Amino acid sequence: MIRIRDISVPPEHDRQQLMTEAARLLKIPVEQIRGLTLARRSVDARKKPDVRVIYTVDVTVSGSEESVLRKSRCARASRVTKPVYQVPRAAITGERPVVVGFGPAGMFAALVLALAGLKPLVLERGEDAQSRHEKVERFFATGELDPRSNVQFGEGGAGTFSDGKLNTGVNNPRIGWILEQFVSAGAREDILYDGKPHIGTDVLLEVVQNLRRRILSLGGEVRFCTQVTGILAEDGHLTGLETNRGTVACRQAIFAIGHSARDTFEMLHGMGIPMEPKPFAMGVRIEHKQAMIDRAQYGADDLPLPPADYKLVRHLSDETVYTFCMCPGGYVVAAASEEGGVVTNGMSRADREGGNANAALLVTVNPADFPYEGVLGGVRWQRELERRAYELSGSYRAPAQRVGDFLAGRPGTGAGSVEPTYRPGVVWCDLRRVLPEKITGAIAEALPLLDRNLKGFANPDAVMTAPETRSSSPVRILRDESRQSALRGLYPCGEGAGYAGGIMSAAVDGMMSAEALISGILPAVEKENQVADP
Repeated sequence: MIRIRDISVPPEHDRQQLMTEAARLLKIPVEQIRGLTLARRSVDARKKPDVRVIYTVDVTVSGSEESVLRKSRCARASRVTKPVYQVPRAAITGERPVVVGFGPAGMFAALVLALAGLKPLVLERGEDAQSRHEKVERFFATGELDPRSNVQFGEGGAGTFSDGKLNTGVNNPRIGWILEQFVSAGAREDILYDGKPHIGTDVLLEVVQNLRRRILSLGGEVRFCTQVTGILAEDGHLTGLETNRGTVACRQAIFAIGHSARDTFEMLHGMGIPMEPKPFAMGVRIEHKQAMIDRAQYGADDLPLPPADYKLVRHLSDETVYTFCMCPGGYVVAAASEEGGVVTNGMSRADREGGNANAALLVTVNPADFPYEGVLGGVRWQRELERRAYELSGSYRAPAQRVGDFLAGRPGTGAGSVEPTYRPGVVWCDLRRVLPEKITGAIAEALPLLDRNLKGFANPDAVMTAPETRSSSPVRILRDESRQSALRGLYPCGEGAGYAGGIMSAAVDGMMSAEALISGILPAVEKENQVADP
């Protein structure tokens, strides 16, 4: 197979143009190309409005690949062999392993364990995806929160009610395999080659159920509405888990509990499991008209391109302000998991056809910034801000303010051209009544600077909705090179344990924790070449 990089075509293109350009670069007749598959697709808008779509393609040709490459002398073409992920052989005996939590980390840990023949038992505190979806929709419509099953807890984890964004800064050979599993479970094939792949919350709801069905078909078991409430141990080794539905005997458990499992953090800390506070970020959700973002990014209207996204960052003298989890054509959603607290997050459907774009606008906070000491000081701070927001509105309606009012230092009184999408509704106010000055001051300083990078970002009618407090875990559950806690047999992983930030990195961490569990120590797993040539 020959890979050709950086094929540039206009937005209005078809497959034949890619074939023709590939043949031109290889200096062969187009008829000599027997097959073409997309390896990567991205949009280059640096010279707007002359926007281009950039492809990397893999082609098969009739005749000798070596001969074609030698004659073409194309610097952008080379032979490639697709890596294949191989599940490690099971090397442990005794009770089947347990996976606590069924978000991306727990789901892919369980899938690897199931493929290895270990028939894992999954304990998930929330409900299955369909029941969870019904509870979430009821919350959005009425403000009736179920603390057990919500945007944070349940099958698929917090990522299920998000944009389903799959791009990551992690460079790991397992990523291709994860994307393939999503596609086999019902996601669109374009996630295999899009430079910024996403699934969408509506499709994710079915995808996570199909992944669960596959685990069950391999002998695994998933118990919903089952929360771990305690740990049993002897001689420094895990022996079992206490749950709200009885005791489960086990000697190996992967804890993929998610970044909002505060009661589980408290339980682990109380039992002496080593943990530490870690940096995270808090702020607001900011909404603009998607059409404005498209014009700013593409330099033209009505191009046959997906809704535009953005990623912005400003390093100030004392803080870093950045956008996170940007949702083109999306919605700001109510993401509370505790009664009496308001939390915001972002979500997009697969088609991204909503009229607004939104993103988290966050300020990094460090343990030294926390107003409360101790391992759980960040958790306490999050909870304080969420409860302050609830008290301001007296409900799960979220505090909101137009950017123009915020920068002018006057309370918000209503929407302008941008209507907030948050349900069950917003209450207009001064966000300085909710968020600390460290955060509001940094956002106020950064907004005009970010507007230089993305024209219109500080539009006076843009809406900021608060608080965004759950961008990542405020704690890290310590683990060693074997991926185990000081309590042997307990494997902390994923976002909740402080080792991931997003669907893909969490899934990778879950897989690697499963591999470590299987093989005893991670280095042995790596030496067995899980990623090898076919």
